[in-house]
Amino acid sequence: MILNVKLRDELGDYSSVVCLKSIITGMEDALGDKATAIALIAAGRARGRTIAKELDLSIEQGLDEVTQKVAAMLGKDGTRLMLLKKIEEIEDGFRVYTQETVCSAGEEQGSERRCTFTLGAAQGVLEAITEQRFRGVHVESVLRGGEFDVFEYTLLVR
Repeated sequence: MILNVKLRDELGDYSSVVCLKSIITGMEDALGDKATAIALIAAGRARGRTIAKELDLSIEQGLDEVTQKVAAMLGKDGTRLMLLKKIEEIEDGFRVYTQETVCSAGEEQGSERRCTFTLGAAQGVLEAITEQRFRGVHVESVLRGGEFDVFEYTLLVR
């Protein structure tokens, strides 16, 4: 495991996906879908920036190495937020391929659920390593026939 800090002695550092999903749906009930999405994307971006700093990531390392390091931190040997499969450069930005995201877990096929915190986390990493701002969009979903949850990030300011 990559984490350097143990946050809880007896229960360990992780909570269930069921509890996290309850937090998200409770926020949606209280704040509405749009405000919740904005808050969760912002929280994810903050987490992504922290990850980039903790792992001392830079774009000069190359996307394969960045992908490998982030995948280890957020995957089955890390915090288990998602399985990060690939980050690729596209015109004006990046495309990120994920599976088993916490956002999609337990959702029925055809659900309109969007990955917000996860989208934000990948965005925060990309913004930190490139020192640029992006707009992230969830463009493909495992809940709607996709093999991956795919996020596209378009450069906001040149």
